[in-house]
Amino acid sequence: MILLTAAESRELDRLSQEKFGVDSYALMTRAGEACAEALVARDPRCAETGVLVVAGKGNNGGDGFVAGRRLLEGGIPTSVLLLGWGSDLKGDAARAHDEFVGRGGTIIQAPDEADLQAGSVQAPGAVIDAIFGTGLNAEVRGTAARAIEMINSWRVPVVAIDIASGVSSDTGAVLGAAVRATQTITFGFAKFGHVSYPGTELCGELKVVDIGFAPGAIAAIAPRGRYFEKADATPLLGVRAANSHKGNYGHPMVIAGSRGKSGAAILASRAALRTGAGLVTAAVPESVQPVIASAQAELMTEPIAERDGHFDGSLAAGALQHLIDGKSAIVFGPGAGMSDDTVELLRWLVAEGAAPDRPLLIDADGLNALASIGCEKAATARGPLVLTPHPGEMARLLKINTAAVNADRVSAARSLAQKTGGCVLLKGARSVVADADGAVCINSTGNPGMATPGMGDALCGIVGALLSRHMTGFDALTLGVFLHGYAADRVAAHRGRVGYLAGDLIEELPSAMEALSAAELREPGI
Repeated sequence: MILLTAAESRELDRLSQEKFGVDSYALMTRAGEACAEALVARDPRCAETGVLVVAGKGNNGGDGFVAGRRLLEGGIPTSVLLLGWGSDLKGDAARAHDEFVGRGGTIIQAPDEADLQAGSVQAPGAVIDAIFGTGLNAEVRGTAARAIEMINSWRVPVVAIDIASGVSSDTGAVLGAAVRATQTITFGFAKFGHVSYPGTELCGELKVVDIGFAPGAIAAIAPRGRYFEKADATPLLGVRAANSHKGNYGHPMVIAGSRGKSGAAILASRAALRTGAGLVTAAVPESVQPVIASAQAELMTEPIAERDGHFDGSLAAGALQHLIDGKSAIVFGPGAGMSDDTVELLRWLVAEGAAPDRPLLIDADGLNALASIGCEKAATARGPLVLTPHPGEMARLLKINTAAVNADRVSAARSLAQKTGGCVLLKGARSVVADADGAVCINSTGNPGMATPGMGDALCGIVGALLSRHMTGFDALTLGVFLHGYAADRVAAHRGRVGYLAGDLIEELPSAMEALSAAELREPGI
């Protein structure tokens, strides 16, 4: 699914009209009529209970007037609450207003907040939200805020035109106040705010309708945003050839763990194995190596010099120098602990560990170490770089606060990708993947039960396994985070939505991949 920003949405509209000759009122007519039809299909009772269109003064309000006119033509009692004066309307919106009036429609004009006092408007059977469109970029106040409060208080079906009013179409953030819609009808393509929290919850069920934008216009814009779904995962996952062996499926090295945090190394390594890596080696501090080796018989382990239970930065680099030869990806950070030695080891890995054919994934304490030396240092890596921060780690890397990260997750991910030259996964509900060229994917899988220890370690191992198979960083992240959430959704479905563990997710990975596969193996036993 293509995702547009507000600016791209405006440009799509402009180019369709100015360059390709699409009539603007034809677009408005198809948009408004699609919303009316969607409301009737979803809530046929509105034919008896009546509909109120709450309209702003812009083109979104014009779409609302068209919807109202269409409902009247279908014999459905419909009135419009206009947040302004009819004389304020211009262009297509004014034309739609006049056509609604010409069909005998009733308009309640409410230019001031005082016009919307309790009881001034009776609760309808259903609402069409036509207050703001995708261009909203300031906090909602005054009459519009009061109208939104009133709509939400009625607790009736609400169909939003383009996006729930008050939701930022670029970030999903609530700009002061927002309508809680039952369904949102958007036009041409979805927007980032439709699939990002909290906007995705406020928009309700999303329906994308083709209203006739010019194909040449979207080709000219060439949007880089995507919503990653099951159909996108299947071709990336692929199917193993019958004539294959473990040397065909990569060999990641997981550099992880410390005293008291051996579990992180175990989970990341086990996840890499369960994702299908041909071989996995865990390079771990020597004191915890016996614990990690005994936890997973199929895992190869290498004891590395340590200091106080953590990697010894200078000695570890020397030991790893020959161990990384022949490895197809490096994963660094889960449970490594934060110390000067961790920073020293990170510096060495950025300078020497990454290579054109050996990507470096930095996670957890590796990211904290990178934040301490400046994320721009990562841009010097000789090979592909992959970073997987949660919002707190992202805030430290960008030297901003966590609230600022969560307020605009797409911009944060893009910023870190540009600063480091790598591919970035910003974890959380609807995780964001970005690369240095501006491409962005929003993940569609996952559930609240994933808020439990070790989930990040599992994700790190999954992505490391995919990187080791020579996937690009962007593909490994988009497929990896989708598979991580998809396996969790499957676990939640049969074990319950709360209380399952990272280990349960890891054990589900083979079945999850089988369910996603486009075809089955032709021969058994591979």
